[in-house]
Amino acid sequence: MSSQPTTTAIRKFVLTALAVVSIASLAACASTADTSTSPTDSVTGDEITDITVLRSTGNSFEPLYIAQEQGFFTDARLNVTIKVGAADTSANVPSIVNNEAQFAMTDSSGFIKGVAAGLPVLAVAQLQASDASADPSDGLILAADSPIQRFKDLEGKTVGLPSLGSTVEMATDYFVKKDGGDPTKINFVSLPLPTLNEAVASGQVDAGYTFSVFYDAAKADGMRVLGKGTNEIDGLPQALLFASADYLAANADSTERFVAAMTKAIDYANANPDAIRAVDAAQTTQTAEQIAARSIQPLKVSFIKSAMDTVIETQVEFHLIPTAPSGSVFWSGAPMDN
Repeated sequence: MSSQPTTTAIRKFVLTALAVVSIASLAACASTADTSTSPTDSVTGDEITDITVLRSTGNSFEPLYIAQEQGFFTDARLNVTIKVGAADTSANVPSIVNNEAQFAMTDSSGFIKGVAAGLPVLAVAQLQASDASADPSDGLILAADSPIQRFKDLEGKTVGLPSLGSTVEMATDYFVKKDGGDPTKINFVSLPLPTLNEAVASGQVDAGYTFSVFYDAAKADGMRVLGKGTNEIDGLPQALLFASADYLAANADSTERFVAAMTKAIDYANANPDAIRAVDAAQTTQTAEQIAARSIQPLKVSFIKSAMDTVIETQVEFHLIPTAPSGSVFWSGAPMDN
C-alpha cells in the first residue's frame, strides 16, 4: 500500500544512528572541553545567563514563549533564545549532546530512545502529560467507512505515523496488545504530519495517528477516531525538556531558575488558554479557525515516575529500544509528583 520504509528497518537504523552519534558526540565534547563557551554557573549577582532552547514543531511549546512574554525568564536572570528544533524531536537529543543548545523538547519515547542509545541526557521538566479526565487531543483516525472497529483489527494493516519509534507508535502497540492483538503484524510507515489526514482519507494508509489541530480537523471532516489516544495511559509524558548531564552538573543554579520560570509559565497558561492560542497565532501556520477550534490539554511541569516507567517497559517489550536505561533518567532537581 505504501513504498515508505517499514518500522523494523527504521527502528534498526535509528538505534544504530543514535549509537554512532553518541560516540561522535562524546568524542567531540572531549576534544573541545577546554574551549567550550556554553553558559556556566560562574556568574554572580545580577549577571544574566544565556540559554538556547530547541522547541518542537508540533505543539506544547507555548509555555516557552509565555515565559518570555510574561517576563518570567527575565525575572529568573535568563536570556532565552527559542529555536525551532528537528521535525522528529528525537533528533534534538544529539543536538543537545553536541552543545548546539542547552535545553530541548521531545516526547518521552524519543527521549528514552536517546538515553537507551547511550547519550548522556536527563529529563529536566515536563510540559504536557496525558490526562484521563481531559478530552483527547490525539488519536488513531480512520476513514468513515473503514472496516476497522477495534485495535486488534489493525493486524495486517498499514498505519501512518508522524515519526517511527515515537510515543504514538508505542501507544498504538500498547493498545493493540491490550485488545488481544499482535502489534508486530502492523506495518507502520512514516508520513509528514500535515499529510496524514489525506493519506487516511484517500486509502494510502488504513489508519493514521495524529494530534493537535490535525486531530481536530479529522473529526470535523467526519473521520472516525479509535479510542481516546494517549489519554488512556494517564500521566504519560507527551512533551518534556531535557539537557545534557554535563551541562546540568555544571549549571544547577541556572537550571533551577529555568525550571522555576517554566513552572510559572505553565501555571499561567493553564489559567489563560487564550495565551496559548496567541502563541499559536504568532508561531504556527495554523488558520485562525483552527486555532479557535483546537482542544487545549492541561499542561503539567512535574513528572510521574511510574508513567515514565510504563514508557520504558513498553518500548522494551515492542523492541523500540533494546534494553531499559540503567539508572535514573531524571535530573536530580526535576519536579516530581512521586
